Amino acid sequence: MRALRTLLIVVVVLGGLFVLADRLALHFAEGEVADRLKTSENLSATPDVTIAGFPFLTQVATGTLDDVTIGIDDYEADTGAAAGDGAPSSIRIENLEARMKGVEFSGDFSSATAADATGTARISYAELLKTAKAEPTQVAPGATAQVIGLSDGGDGKIKVALKATVLGVRVPGPLYVMSTVAVEDDTVKVHADALPKFGSIELGERTIRSITDFQQRIDDLPGGIRLDKVEAAKNGVEITVKGSDVKLAG
Repeated sequence: MRALRTLLIVVVVLGGLFVLADRLALHFAEGEVADRLKTSENLSATPDVTIAGFPFLTQVATGTLDDVTIGIDDYEADTGAAAGDGAPSSIRIENLEARMKGVEFSGDFSSATAADATGTARISYAELLKTAKAEPTQVAPGATAQVIGLSDGGDGKIKVALKATVLGVRVPGPLYVMSTVAVEDDTVKVHADALPKFGSIELGERTIRSITDFQQRIDDLPGGIRLDKVEAAKNGVEITVKGSDVKLAG
């Protein structure tokens, strides 16, 4: 009986030591991946990295991590805009969280590539407004219009607020337009469902849509993930991203 008790104590102690070693190794790996991702993506702050699964050391032995979650609070994504064309060269992406599956890595974590990745993020309305025509633009002789605000219109729509003047007199308002938001070829596109009226002035659809409709290309997301879907929400446009062969480091 004493020998059995001793054996059980040894098993418990060894098991505890294994768990401790496993958690220490996990913490070290998460820190290494986070530091290398910060460097490779030129981030201003260290991202959150969570490696799921237990035990961790058995995943290390295979050279593949089953499930890794990356969290980046703020990311400046390139828009592809040329210098001097008046468009923003970057756009701020908030609360980017990406879940990576099947992450193959080198022994020192200098390189790590996920087989597949999916995630979510948000673009605030204030940030998206930067790509709209926020300066007064002539839409007809004696008439100007400009976008002055974006907000949630409900049912997945964006409510676009316009300020308009006719013959120097501001149209009571603002005028509101409900718009559909969609993604196409890495570009977020906002398209008015119906066009506003400017009193008795007849406006060509192309002319007024040059104000109400706008788009923003988003390039160079972390690891090569790409836009998949977008939807208007309370605090901004919620975006879904996905990718394959996504590089976390190296």
